[in-house]
Amino acid sequence: MGEAKRRKESLGEEYGKETRFISWLPITKSQSQQFMQLTTTGAWIGIVFLVVAWLTVRFIGPAFEWW
Repeated sequence: MGEAKRRKESLGEEYGKETRFISWLPITKSQSQQFMQLTTTGAWIGIVFLVVAWLTVRFIGPAFEWW
């Protein structure tokens, strides 16, 4: 008997299902990785926006005499 068959018999219903990130939380490991990727991208977008806003207030606004 091969290893896959033994694993299938020992796991039963859980065989082939993705493992959970935290056992009591219904989030899989791939879903947690997608969430981390999304939040990291969002953080970088926020940083870029902050830099653009600072440049506008500090340099562009005074150069065009907006304030």
